[in-house]
Amino acid sequence: MRAARIFETDCTVEVSHTFEALYAHVELDADYQLRPADRVLVHGRPLNPPYGTSVTERRRATVTRATWLQRAWTRWSGSFECLELLDVSFSDRRQL
Repeated sequence: MRAARIFETDCTVEVSHTFEALYAHVELDADYQLRPADRVLVHGRPLNPPYGTSVTERRRATVTRATWLQRAWTRWSGSFECLELLDVSFSDRRQL
């Protein structure tokens, strides 16, 4: 039997806004491995901790599994989009 395409689960959201780290992580409670093109929508108000602090909260999340076509497109187009991250220069940047 196929698993549901959309499901809800609990999750832990951790947001850090410190000198050492600036990140937001979501860890799902569901026993599901996210794959390319899957979407996760975390419910609730946005977390915006003041500078120098970190916040951890429990929330609900809705996971939407990608179709095989969305997954294939994401894998194919992702290999080209990574080229945008490259900045290659052969010029001399020294000031004379």
